[in-house]
Amino acid sequence: MPRPRQPRLTRQLIVETATALIDAEGLPAFSTRRLAAELGVRGPSLYNHFATKDEILDAVADTVTGTVDTGGFTGRDWVAALRDWAWSYRRALTAHPNIVPYLAQGPGRRPAALAMADAVYGGLVRAGWPPARATHIGAALRYFVAGSALGSFARGFVEDPELYAAHYPHLRDAHRLAEHQQSVDEGAFALGLDALLHGLAAEYARTVDPVRTAGAVESTGPNG
Repeated sequence: MPRPRQPRLTRQLIVETATALIDAEGLPAFSTRRLAAELGVRGPSLYNHFATKDEILDAVADTVTGTVDTGGFTGRDWVAALRDWAWSYRRALTAHPNIVPYLAQGPGRRPAALAMADAVYGGLVRAGWPPARATHIGAALRYFVAGSALGSFARGFVEDPELYAAHYPHLRDAHRLAEHQQSVDEGAFALGLDALLHGLAAEYARTVDPVRTAGAVESTGPNG
């Protein structure tokens, strides 16, 4: 009986399989040998498509980043655009949390990551933010989103009521947090994001709006 044929090895198949492996087993366990075994090929076959393990990881990371929506920065209010981007970014990372430490190293030469950074920075600068401040804002949001995707706060507490009752009376209900993981984690993210955006909106009104208004008055002249 003839052996079933293996699917033709392509970059897409390699990236999809690598993503599934990292999701299932974690980044430290990932290797080209393990990936080749999962694909049913010899290790050198991978190098017809990727020169190094890091190139594969770059492709996985960029595929995840490529699902993030930055469309709001083309025409919407910058606060709304930041909010939509942050939530979209978080959804992409929480779907693949094991790749987050690799993504956190920065965009490198990854096209989707650079396009995302360009969209965010460009949208903020067009809104009037000074370039240095736009960089700070993009970085701050990125830190916040990546940190929220690295793990679940709610699942960080063991389900042992006696532990808390005996020694930590203010945490007497902590054993129930895991039951409400989504509402706890998403609620915390929403609260933190709102606080960040309100703070940025206040700074914008204080530092950017007066400059833009003064510039508009000067350009029209005293007679309008």
